[in-house]
Amino acid sequence: MTETILITGATAGLGAEFASQLAARGSNLVLVARTRERLEESASDLHSRFGVTVETIPADLHDDDGVARVVARLRDSARPVTTLINNAGYGLRTTFADSPIEDELNHLKIHVEVPLTLSHAVLQGMLARKSGYIINIASVAGFTPRGTYGAVKAAMISFSRWANIAYRRKGITVTAVCPGFVHTEFHQRMEVDKATVPSWMWLNADQVVSEALRDAAAGKPVSIPSMKYKALVFASRLMPPSLVAGLAKKGR
Repeated sequence: MTETILITGATAGLGAEFASQLAARGSNLVLVARTRERLEESASDLHSRFGVTVETIPADLHDDDGVARVVARLRDSARPVTTLINNAGYGLRTTFADSPIEDELNHLKIHVEVPLTLSHAVLQGMLARKSGYIINIASVAGFTPRGTYGAVKAAMISFSRWANIAYRRKGITVTAVCPGFVHTEFHQRMEVDKATVPSWMWLNADQVVSEALRDAAAGKPVSIPSMKYKALVFASRLMPPSLVAGLAKKGR
């Protein structure tokens, strides 16, 4: 059976890179993003380059109706989704006390509520077929004291670790991917000055995605791309939390 992979936040950054690498492998895709025009452009490009089937679902995942459309596609047993990639997300420019609580709750929804909802929906078919992959895009920030962004990513790391234990014996792998600084639109949208980050800390999206796919295929619950970030995460466990928080405050 040809793989069908659903990707949220699929038209930019890591989502677009996942789509490109998976289409190159011959996987059919279901792309989810807010902007219909970008979705249609991405779908046309991927189909013309790789000859795969590319469906699109324009949906704002802050909106319950948008989430419901994606859930309905994941529950369609006639067109099973074999891999779910929960990639949609963003960071907030302001600190917790300075952010409107509505912004914080939307941030929580997009990073925790939506991935859990979509994972629950896709698991039903995966359990029946005894196979499947769920990839949750988290962050090295989830290993550090880094405001509510670190908190929501820590939640997804913890969930992925548990779910991988619970469902691996049933043929399903759940992996949290934890990149650091990556050359994507993410930091531009947060208006972060990339020049303030040492050049050695930046990763390219293709490396992050290729390592993530390899680690998921190997059944790993957590994927930390590159040896340098593996070392940084290990070192962070030995440092005083206040020092780690200072170093991590601008991280992905």
